[in-house]
Amino acid sequence: MPRRAWALRGVAPAPQRITVAAPYPFADAHPTRPGARLAPSLPDVRFRDPFLMSAMTLPAPVGAPGAALPRCAWVRDGGAWALQLAGDWRAGAGTAAWPAPPPDLRRDSTVALQAAALASWDIALAARLWDLQQELRARGVHLDLQAAQALPEGLQEVLALASPQLAVLEADAAAAASAPAAPRPRRLIDLPRTNEAVVTVAFFGEVLLALARWLTGRTAVRGAEVLHQLDETGPRSLPIVALTCALVGLMLAYMGGAQLGRIGGQSYIADIVAVGMVRELAGLMTGVILAGRIGSAFAAQLATMKAGEEIDALRVLGVDPIGHLVLPRLLALLLMTPALYACGVLAGIAAGWPAAVGTYGVSSLEYLLQSGRAINFTHLSIGLFKAMLYVALIALAGCREGLHAGRSAQAVGAATTTAVVKGLVWMVVAACVTTVVFSILGY
Repeated sequence: MPRRAWALRGVAPAPQRITVAAPYPFADAHPTRPGARLAPSLPDVRFRDPFLMSAMTLPAPVGAPGAALPRCAWVRDGGAWALQLAGDWRAGAGTAAWPAPPPDLRRDSTVALQAAALASWDIALAARLWDLQQELRARGVHLDLQAAQALPEGLQEVLALASPQLAVLEADAAAAASAPAAPRPRRLIDLPRTNEAVVTVAFFGEVLLALARWLTGRTAVRGAEVLHQLDETGPRSLPIVALTCALVGLMLAYMGGAQLGRIGGQSYIADIVAVGMVRELAGLMTGVILAGRIGSAFAAQLATMKAGEEIDALRVLGVDPIGHLVLPRLLALLLMTPALYACGVLAGIAAGWPAAVGTYGVSSLEYLLQSGRAINFTHLSIGLFKAMLYVALIALAGCREGLHAGRSAQAVGAATTTAVVKGLVWMVVAACVTTVVFSILGY
């Protein structure tokens, strides 16, 4: 074993010999060199191999006969206090009583160390000295560890490793003490920081500002990210959107036919299915599907980045997370919404055809012609506007919860769940408000 490793154990050169037996000598003792030493200055312990009859020298174990008991005392040294260490302070003996500092220690005074009688030490003694230094520092007393030349060389090296940390602590404390108190910003309305509505409104404002910067050419959106989000939100979402809208169209045809059959108006089944899907249900079902599939994915992705401090790294680099992460997702979802909406409308109208023809006796040509007459530009524009509004709310809910999530796995799950629920609530409220407003306006 290298000399430095034995020196860090703090073994003082107090010669004594103990003969023990072992099945094989250590790697530092050559079998053909009886009596080989690990360190010439360390105490002698005869290590004899019963097979090769070779011997080597090891340090004396803790508690060996002749080891001095650990002692620690506060003594006066020329009118100043000093801490005196003596004896064997290795593991097992380091549990000795540590005297409390004298009560008359003056503030801004310096305490010296006297370790001339220190026989041996281990890392526990270094930890005790460090704790004592922190305790005295809190009382305004300086424990001089670096100038204590009587300390063993290894102990000085261990304590020197902690000196930079102490300097950092002292510098931080001095800066905190000298820095003036930061003035509290004045606000027109003093709202609690945990107000979710305020956070949501602020997030909407940041998104609008980022969108304005993009439209005016003051910022750029990564095209690769937009294409990736288009692939996630478009082709991968199309089958489930088409299936859901088809089932809703089929249900709407059966429900409308059952009521219109009482007055002989089976031919108007096509009107109910076409207008219902174009104006309300296609956009609504598209938003519901995207809330569960895309909104939750946005929240989980951004919350995971928040937990991994990736969003903090973007801010440190001067990159706006809204423009870098939120805007590509929002634009991709808005660009893909017309296609998803159109597929949903066609799937719903096509699914109503078997019910009208097979159950209520409406001819196929009559169903198609009546569906075309029922749909006009007003219904299409209102339905597309609602679908775009629903999808935008879904994207904003997912990104909002992801960016403001906590930094744990549980927080990521909570953000994902909250994004879906909040997106659906926002979508239903928007559907109700827009329906009432358009009805009042006569559309």
